[in-house]
Amino acid sequence: MGKPRLHRLCFSILRLSSSFWRCPLSKRTLIIATVCLFYLFFVVLYVGHSKQQRDRRTDLHKYGHTRGLDTNVALLNSADTLTDTNTVVPTRSNVVYITLRSKRMKPSNIRGTVRPKLRKKVRNNGIPTPAFTHEKFRTLERDAGQIQGNSAPRRAEEESRDIDYKPVDNNGAGWSKVSSIRIYSQRAPHWFSAQDVKAMRYLADGKILRLREVYRENSPSLLMFEGEASDSLSSNNHSVCTGQCGVIHSPVDTTQVFAFHLDRVLGLNRTLPAVSRKFRFIHDGQPCPVVLWDAILYPEGLAADGAKVRLTWGGYQRALKQKCWDKNISPKLDSGCSTIHHWEWSRVALFDFLLQIHNRLDPSCCGFRPRHEDQCVVLGRHADCGDQDSIQLTNIIHKTNNPRRLVFTHNKGFFDRNEDNLDFRLLEGITELPEQAVSVLRSGKLREKLLQSLFLDQTYWESQGGRHGIDKLIDVIEGRVRVLLTYINAHGIKVITMTL
Repeated sequence: MGKPRLHRLCFSILRLSSSFWRCPLSKRTLIIATVCLFYLFFVVLYVGHSKQQRDRRTDLHKYGHTRGLDTNVALLNSADTLTDTNTVVPTRSNVVYITLRSKRMKPSNIRGTVRPKLRKKVRNNGIPTPAFTHEKFRTLERDAGQIQGNSAPRRAEEESRDIDYKPVDNNGAGWSKVSSIRIYSQRAPHWFSAQDVKAMRYLADGKILRLREVYRENSPSLLMFEGEASDSLSSNNHSVCTGQCGVIHSPVDTTQVFAFHLDRVLGLNRTLPAVSRKFRFIHDGQPCPVVLWDAILYPEGLAADGAKVRLTWGGYQRALKQKCWDKNISPKLDSGCSTIHHWEWSRVALFDFLLQIHNRLDPSCCGFRPRHEDQCVVLGRHADCGDQDSIQLTNIIHKTNNPRRLVFTHNKGFFDRNEDNLDFRLLEGITELPEQAVSVLRSGKLREKLLQSLFLDQTYWESQGGRHGIDKLIDVIEGRVRVLLTYINAHGIKVITMTL
């Protein structure tokens, strides 16, 4: 069977060759020239492809392993709309900037780094790893030899137990230290002030000199750490903290870190700086949110629970209608107005709706369907919704040096609440919203800004699963943004400039 096919092939080739030579000279020349051009085209294509493969292998050899990320060696864009007061020194040197490949239709570019792994010097300081408990606190006290006042009766206000334990540190003494706040350019994102950057670096990397457990009347105790005094932050003159301090929260409250970045991106600037930090001797080394301590919030001691505004839901709704302190007009004595400016309620309503924080304006969970394990149900507050006007608002706090302006504390948000169960009670009575924040929501660049902002906190970024986990959180926020923008249009809410 093979020989007949070979004969037919040879016969066809001979017929083609004889036909070719019988053609006129001009046609033969045209055919030969066409074949040569095709051959030259494929040769050039093959050589270019081979050179590109060699260059790619050379780049990979030069810059190292990129862990599957799309390398794009480039300098940072210095044409940021930033002020000179926001200039910072890069926390790392000899880095290669890369662009993370986005899976979205409109990718958002953020900056990362490729750097060699640091070898850690193993040093056993004798600090065990169980979660921080009262028994653990006593063990650390014995190790440090700094037991203070354990035999004295506990006071209801501002009593604390101290530990002077100098080896206490984020990464441990003797380790190669690299800041967990990743700022590679000469300037941080423009929504962070210079004070914000200094506070973030202190909370994330400051050396811990003393741990303190502070007891409060009718409130959970606070776990605080005190670091070295620094000129970069204003010193606190307070019985609880004499230098620079941070409050350590539970790992389940990591939304406080996200809330801080969202607050700065939207231009609200009402939350205290917060970062994520690991402690080898607390919560089994899990990342914990750490919030900057501000003594101005506690003028009368911790028993007063901050400069709190006592206001009921009914009084709050009447204050919204009065527009207290609007246009710098002092309200009448019988108006029922508090010290808070009218615009502050617009800011807190927008912020709390995006994160679904209900413990300020809706502490009894009257605006949505709570779960059985929610605190408002466990404590029986949900039963108060029958008399809504008398419900006492909580966590309405201001600084003593600026009673018109709110401070957003206890920012425990919820990302697991579906869009069909959002708390619209948070927006009730609101007729105006800040133009700066709404413009960011409408611009379509919220994801890009949040990615760039959250990437600075490496510990938080990695604890949420990296880019994939952060994208999921932003997906939830973007869904609520669409609902909020629809609500603004449907209810005719004004978007105005708020300068306070």
